[in-house]
Amino acid sequence: MTQPTPIRRDGAHPPTLNAALEAAARGWPVFPLRPGDKRPAGHAEERCPGTGRCAAGHRTPEERATTDHAQITAAWTHKPYNVGLATGPAGLVVVDLDLPKPADRAAPKEWEGFRDGIEVFAAVCERAGHPVPADTYTVRTGRGGLHLYFTAPSGKRLRGSAGRVGWKVDTRAWGGYVVAPGSVVHRRPYEVVNAVDPIPLPTWLCDLLTPPPAPAPLSVSAVRARIGRADRYATVAMDGELAKLAAAPDGEHNLTLYRAAYALGRLIAAGSLSEQEVTDRLTEAALAKGLTVSRTASSIRDGIRRSTRNALAGAQ
Repeated sequence: MTQPTPIRRDGAHPPTLNAALEAAARGWPVFPLRPGDKRPAGHAEERCPGTGRCAAGHRTPEERATTDHAQITAAWTHKPYNVGLATGPAGLVVVDLDLPKPADRAAPKEWEGFRDGIEVFAAVCERAGHPVPADTYTVRTGRGGLHLYFTAPSGKRLRGSAGRVGWKVDTRAWGGYVVAPGSVVHRRPYEVVNAVDPIPLPTWLCDLLTPPPAPAPLSVSAVRARIGRADRYATVAMDGELAKLAAAPDGEHNLTLYRAAYALGRLIAAGSLSEQEVTDRLTEAALAKGLTVSRTASSIRDGIRRSTRNALAGAQ
């Protein structure tokens, strides 16, 4: 039986329950984070029992996020969870302007002299010829950074990025989440500092965050004609893509992995490589770079499928 929502002496709901309900009232789906932490509550994909809510397959935090008042009340009554906000389902793109941590590497040469993501983003806006889009819903993070909330563009399904805009400037969209205001991480609160409604994501920033188009399709016959000695070419191609992934800078690992899977997918279609071999080698390299198991698997799968589909279409 669901326990009643605990009431404080002042008659109010617990703060994180209020925070979750306030986000849901805006139409922003939420899910529980571990109390005092940024990490999602519940089990990770690699430890999924395949039962209960995951009986039909593992449900990610993004898939579990909800705006349902009763579900939210029941969850946050159970524990004083922090609040995760699923940006993609919420129709949001959040620009995360972070501060460097003591253990972080020095800023790349391009950004030498800049202290944090706030300064970098201001410079990016200036270079683009636009003012900083500061008149939008804004949250100060526990470490003193900023989350700028924007409504996502219609007709595009942007995914999050790390470092694509600049050093210490990440974005959260589909496939990601942010810690919602009202949460407290390591005793430091996330607080709204500009309570206006989110404005649309600026067009120039949307263009910057839009992934590059997939390479033009290449027919299987064209691949076979080019490679000649297929086995040797396939070995060189595999080694080359692995080297690119190993050298990829922080924030570009996932995109580099997808491009490698796409490039090698043409050789799978040509019969020069097996899908299992490509998947195994790329997975090993991606995990060594710190990518998660789920993101690695989806990037490799998507790259291979799109590449082989295009190659086969070109052969017809």
